[in-house]
Amino acid sequence: MTWLELADGVYARRYEELDLTVGLVVGSERCLVVDVRGDVDQGAELAAAVREITPLPWSVVYTHAHFDHAFGTTAFLPCDVWAHERCLTELTTDGEGARRKWIQYYLGENRPEMAEALERTEITLPDKPVTDSAEIDLGGRTAVLRFLGRAHTDHDLFVHVPDAGVVYAGDAVENAEAGFSAFSFNDGSFLAEWPGVMDAILALEPKIIVAGHGDPVDTAFIEKHRDGLRELVALKNRIAAGDLTTDEAVARSSYPGDVTKAALETP
Repeated sequence: MTWLELADGVYARRYEELDLTVGLVVGSERCLVVDVRGDVDQGAELAAAVREITPLPWSVVYTHAHFDHAFGTTAFLPCDVWAHERCLTELTTDGEGARRKWIQYYLGENRPEMAEALERTEITLPDKPVTDSAEIDLGGRTAVLRFLGRAHTDHDLFVHVPDAGVVYAGDAVENAEAGFSAFSFNDGSFLAEWPGVMDAILALEPKIIVAGHGDPVDTAFIEKHRDGLRELVALKNRIAAGDLTTDEAVARSSYPGDVTKAALETP
């Protein structure tokens, strides 16, 4: 829970809870907060931490709609809230259901304080929807919001800071402690399209990529796991062709069985 300065005025902040990593980009006139944590209390902590760095007016961007990235906005209001247009759709249709699901999850984990914080949390819908790209002038530097394709979700939004060579990738890139995975697959992920998104990240020629969970990574990490995604796509195609059973595909995968099985179950 300390700020890591990646370049002048460009930061990441990593949390023990869910190993979440958020970001902050500071210009001469305003700043941009990249993801806001998962509930009203967590968001308030982050807002206070931002104020340790800068007193400038802020805007917020959600990399995607999942609760741990997009539910902590209250303490930042009023402000612009940027996200992909389909993030707005998901929060509108599924946000309340996700909030209730995670309340039950934390109650089941015997963490009533987390459940209670989510009970008090109000979901803030983005008011600055992005289709393909948008530029935010922060004063002396520009943050570019880019939709590079479907990967972890159908609305992953990347924050590119060209003058610093930094890309905030949300959960399209994850850096697990054990080093064995870069992915969190769910029924809203797009395995077949994900390698192309990794290529699109590389095409931006970043120096540092901020993962949605875990420490920031470099392009070698992206290249390695892009190739791993291609391997998973090939295994899934062989199952569809009848060449392999699921168990055989899991045995051949470079990734752990749970990661491989989740990947094979994606659309």
